[in-house]
Amino acid sequence: MNEFDNKAFISTLTSRPGVYQMYDEAGKLLYVGKAKNLKNRVGSYFRASGLTDKTLALVSRIHDIQVTVTSTEVDALLLEHNLIKNYQPPYNILLKDDKSFPYIYISTDKYPRISLHRGAQKGKGHYFGPYPSAGAVRESLHFLQKVFKVRQCENSYFRNRSRPCLQHQIDRCTAPCVDIVTEDDYGQQVENTSLFLRGKSQQLMVRLADDMEQAAAKLEFESAAVLRDQLAQLQHVQASQGIEGVKGDLDILAAAVDTGRACVQVLFVRGARVLGSKTYYPPLKLEESPGEVLAAFVPQYYLNGTRAVPGEIIVNEEPDSVSALAEALSVQAERKVQLRSRVRDARARWLRLALQTAETNLAAHLAGKQTVQARLQALQECLSLSEVPERMECFDISHSSGEATVASCVVFDQNGARKSDYRKFNIEGITGGDDYAAMQQALERRYKRLKSGEGTQPDILFIDGGKGQVSQAMGVLEDLQISDVLVIGVAKGATRKAGFETLIDGSTGRESQLPGDSPALHLIQQIRDEAHRFAITGHRARRDKVRQRSVLEDIPGVGAKRRRELLRHFGSASGVVNASVEELKKISGISATMAAQIYDHLHDVGANADRK
Repeated sequence: MNEFDNKAFISTLTSRPGVYQMYDEAGKLLYVGKAKNLKNRVGSYFRASGLTDKTLALVSRIHDIQVTVTSTEVDALLLEHNLIKNYQPPYNILLKDDKSFPYIYISTDKYPRISLHRGAQKGKGHYFGPYPSAGAVRESLHFLQKVFKVRQCENSYFRNRSRPCLQHQIDRCTAPCVDIVTEDDYGQQVENTSLFLRGKSQQLMVRLADDMEQAAAKLEFESAAVLRDQLAQLQHVQASQGIEGVKGDLDILAAAVDTGRACVQVLFVRGARVLGSKTYYPPLKLEESPGEVLAAFVPQYYLNGTRAVPGEIIVNEEPDSVSALAEALSVQAERKVQLRSRVRDARARWLRLALQTAETNLAAHLAGKQTVQARLQALQECLSLSEVPERMECFDISHSSGEATVASCVVFDQNGARKSDYRKFNIEGITGGDDYAAMQQALERRYKRLKSGEGTQPDILFIDGGKGQVSQAMGVLEDLQISDVLVIGVAKGATRKAGFETLIDGSTGRESQLPGDSPALHLIQQIRDEAHRFAITGHRARRDKVRQRSVLEDIPGVGAKRRRELLRHFGSASGVVNASVEELKKISGISATMAAQIYDHLHDVGANADRK
């Protein structure tokens, strides 16, 4: 059995809330858990010490982990409950039936009480739920007590009060036990609580807003303030609900594509609740778009007759044949099926979460040792190497019309990207836009250090570019007498589409192309794309820093104090540039000679800028 690569998997995990599902080698679900921080929670299973025997037994059986990202921890809690209830994983604590699930109960007393309830629903009143845990009920009760101030005390305690209790003093109850609140006003708060628990928050907020305006019009400002606070609390809760609260049965399909691999995340929504999710990794022949992946995936997934087709399917990119596909699905389901990508509100949030989950799972899949080793072995075969390469570097150049040129060097080894060894080079002293000279300077700076013993020499050097850049690399290595590094250029093909790259052997000049589904090509693309990303990041940071720098900072003899005086007098750097020598001389601390120097420098700078 291949050992689960927990380090690579955890390194790609998000720190957002979500649910994780652990599977054994046969693909059987072992355990479902929720997390406020997925990276920290999943990582805790693989620490060196402090694990229970049960946890160690679970970890020893893990072959794969899939995650579903959620908006909030509460959403993760609800999704975890649905998954445990549906799949009953062996390592989860399982409840026997819905009778043991907790509910929120509102009694039918003169002054109704709100409380947590378990067991048979024999008492008169209203039951709301079931909730996934007692903790979820208590969290809801705490919120309701703070907003609507309905009593939660036992009837025996309520009947024997002669003065308000502590809950009234801390503004968590209106004290109906001693008649501080009228029966009508208290009944209104109970009705508001019921509306909230029935999911009619929007209707409740409209009512509260109307009541607040009426109270303000009657100059009852204290009552208006209470209603305002209730409305603000409800708006906050409404904004944080990312999953629950919308009617409809639907599937959410999000596809992510990266370096020759694809991931499709399917989210199942039934009765406005996410019941679970499933991750698929369909094989690709070429670097296809997410829309093309979904165009192939959807009919295979739904039209085999084994799955129920929901009334609505939401995708992150619409396939080209969307009308024909929707018609075929409608025939299969014997009712109308909608297939769409443009959605709003809760559906849009669901779709974003599905896409984030797909991207997270794909990154973990690509970083796994099994994937990396397979690609390295394929690279060894296609380049006819005597052994699997242990270290690879890739260089790329980025600039904007010659401005703020930056070269990147990224490093990959047998564990994937080695980010601690990445380097950026700010290129100076060359003609703007001369990529050949920029590549030569970056390679010289890098390999002079390696020649002197700083760092580790790579087995393969990839150059993002054509024959010209490859020639620069070969020249630098020859000058430094480095002969045991294989140089490979990665040039975009005639179509400039991923999957059609031309590889250039630096020693022979021979050009070749690999099949679009080659794992070796996917590894080269991954390394090249990472070098490109790292170069662009460095270039943008350098460009923005230069553009934010004031022209006054480069004037010889003008320090912070004189700059401050110039800006105070002229109002801006452009005001200083437009000033004459006579105007500059009027500034305290600036002599006639200094004024002339400032003027000459600024206008030389301006002339140079105009020439560029």
